[in-house]
Amino acid sequence: MPLAATPVRDALDSAMIPLTAAGCENPRLDAEVLLAAALGISRLELVTDSRREIAGAQARVFMDFVRRRRNREPVAYITGRKGFRHIELAVDRRVLIPRPETEFVVEAALGLPDRARVVDVGTGSGAIALALKQERPDLDVVATDVSEDALDVARLNALRLGLDVAFVAGDLWAGVEADAIVSNPPYVESTARLMPDVAQFEPHGALFAGEDGLDVIRRLVAAPVAFLALEHGMGQADAIETLLREAGFDEVSRVRDFAGIERVAVARRESAAASGEGAATDGAAAGGEAAASRGAATGGEGAA
Repeated sequence: MPLAATPVRDALDSAMIPLTAAGCENPRLDAEVLLAAALGISRLELVTDSRREIAGAQARVFMDFVRRRRNREPVAYITGRKGFRHIELAVDRRVLIPRPETEFVVEAALGLPDRARVVDVGTGSGAIALALKQERPDLDVVATDVSEDALDVARLNALRLGLDVAFVAGDLWAGVEADAIVSNPPYVESTARLMPDVAQFEPHGALFAGEDGLDVIRRLVAAPVAFLALEHGMGQADAIETLLREAGFDEVSRVRDFAGIERVAVARRESAAASGEGAATDGAAAGGEAAASRGAATGGEGAA
């Protein structure tokens, strides 16, 4: 039986009831984003046209979206997209959803020298690497991840956006020689209690990093680079600054997020350290893999 046409205002009010009962933090915003996606329009178009109605297949899609959100599936996974700085990324459960605070990592790297080589460690959807390339096209950007599934998502985002970023499967910087490393690494304590939206749906490998959340960062600070920008958790800034200074970075600054929380550590030194987990021995092989991956990501319609 066809669903009767319903004014969007009434549809939004109806969706608010189950979303509020489910404990969603922003039920009205969630409902607006989901309804706009079901209608195939922008949220701005939705809220500025009070006469618009929803019916038929679009109404059924919206009802399914609300059901999924009521079960605490993140809005970005339901719509399949997430805005990040000046780009829009395709996202699904293979990758972490990009957050606004991660944009500060990109901002910290915008002042790098011309044509510097930058590695985004743990790229996930490609958010940092692709945003950086979009804003600084002169940079040579490489993105790594241990998850092939995540790299598949990132490559497709690069292809759709037409951005020339190389992708390498491997741990940390995967032996790629670089001038700088940027990263939103796993930094959540293994015993931390997370919201259902995160705990039940987002990939745990991109979240948890040992008892104090610093297992990955302890290894990252050994990178043989002159510049390092790392996102981290609340209350970790002091420990991370100590790790960076012990690793030979003589200039360490802290960046606060929109909530005033110390969220990004930015470290600099005159020259890269001689140490690094396999950088010298793995660099040539990783460089070749990066070149091949770049060709796939920026090639024609049949690529990636």
